[in-house]
Parts: sequence; structure tokens; C-alpha cells
Amino acid sequence: MYKKLLISTTPSLEGYRITEYLNVVTGEVIVGANLFRDLFANIRDMVGGRSGSYENVLERARAEAMAEIQERAADMGANAVVGIDLDYEVVGQNGSMLMVSATGTAVTAERL
Repeated sequence: MYKKLLISTTPSLEGYRITEYLNVVTGEVIVGANLFRDLFANIRDMVGGRSGSYENVLERARAEAMAEIQERAADMGANAVVGIDLDYEVVGQNGSMLMVSATGTAVTAERL
């Protein structure tokens, strides 16, 4: 298990000085769509409202991708990841899967 790192979508960390840029880190998670969840989501789309089941899957995939980049950064000796970008894409035959990717720069930073 990795220690919790500082993470940011910005290229810097307020109150810190970046001392070394280590490397780009990425984390990808691909989740498959469930037939029953799809059916329920289609019904919700027809009558309106949010699809909680899809939101839960999306939230879990995003958390897993973020954990992956933090683990990879920690393995490099980083104590932070900056410039994080999250991307979402539908992949697979007939768009049957969702890919969430997180990319950032692993750095070492010290408090000012």
C-alpha cells in the first residue's frame, strides 16, 4: 500500500516548491456495462432522473484510476502528483465498456 500523496489538477502546489519532476504517471480502468444496469438506466432516461447505478460505477472507476497513479508515483519516490487530467471514453463493441484514465506528473515537493 502506498502513502497518501498530495494531488492536484494544477501544475503547482500552493505552499510547496517542486524540487524534482520524476515522470508522467498514468492509471487506466475499464469497466464493463451490466445488462440489467443498462436496462434500468434506459428506463430512467425515458422518465427522467439520474442514473445512480452508472454514477456509482463511474465514481469507483475514477477512484481506482487515481489510486493507480498515486501508487505508481509513490513507487518512483514522489510525494505528489501535479497536472492531473481525467479522461472518460466509451470503448468496446457497441460502446459496451467505459474507460477512465488519469494522467499526471510525479514530483517531489517540499513545504515552503
